[in-house]
Amino acid sequence: MRGLKRVEIIANHSVERNVMELLELKGFASCFTKIPSVQGRGNSDPKQGDHIWPEENFLLIIYCDDQEAKVIEEAMDSIRDDFPDEGVCCFITD
Repeated sequence: MRGLKRVEIIANHSVERNVMELLELKGFASCFTKIPSVQGRGNSDPKQGDHIWPEENFLLIIYCDDQEAKVIEEAMDSIRDDFPDEGVCCFITD
């Protein structure tokens, strides 16, 4: 898979529909891996899926070329702007 970027999107379940709809609009909703329950802590409250910290995140993994990765990153910036408190993260690696 040389020349491909790995895009990881981690976000709260509360914005999952928004993320998926935007990715579909951009043409990326057909080829991805989704891990539906991801727990951890970033720059917001912990997401542990328990009675103390009941929220959870989901994780999407997408392999694409450089230009597609930029489009996805810009789309996630848009989601982040619309939902600044939901901890939407987008990581791109080679």
